Amino acid sequence: MGLITLAEARATLRFVFAQPAHGIAFAGGVGLAPFAPGTFGTLLAFPLFELLAAYSDAVTQLIVFIILFCVGVWACHVAGRALGVADHGGMVWDETVAFLLVLIFTPAGLMWQIAAFVLFRFFDIVKPPPIRHFDRTLKNGFGVMFDDLLAAGYTLLMLALAKTFLD
Repeated sequence: MGLITLAEARATLRFVFAQPAHGIAFAGGVGLAPFAPGTFGTLLAFPLFELLAAYSDAVTQLIVFIILFCVGVWACHVAGRALGVADHGGMVWDETVAFLLVLIFTPAGLMWQIAAFVLFRFFDIVKPPPIRHFDRTLKNGFGVMFDDLLAAGYTLLMLALAKTFLD
């Protein structure tokens, strides 16, 4: 068992529910998953998207995305400052919101959604340029949210290319 940092020790359910910003940054506790919290944060976007898609049009979905992104900038900044780690692994709101954007633009169908999920996780984990640069240099709530937004952009680009060549 490795050393546990102070930030990891303080990221508990008690911390998550201590104030709204923490709860949002940790996606209501999803970020406390014992393994692959980013993957679970990404999966959370599926039911959120289904709910949005059932009751709103694409323009409204984009407005909701922008609001959730802005709330995420604030929440991740507050939670990161409280933990002493700008981008704590348990803060998964960035994955949730960025993947929500991907789902808004993903072609209909389960296979497209699975492809989107796999691509997004790949880009979020590997962090190809310039994602890695921004992940390392922007150490605030915007930085936490922005690198995942770039991973969403790569994902959407790959889906658009696939759709172009498969249709």
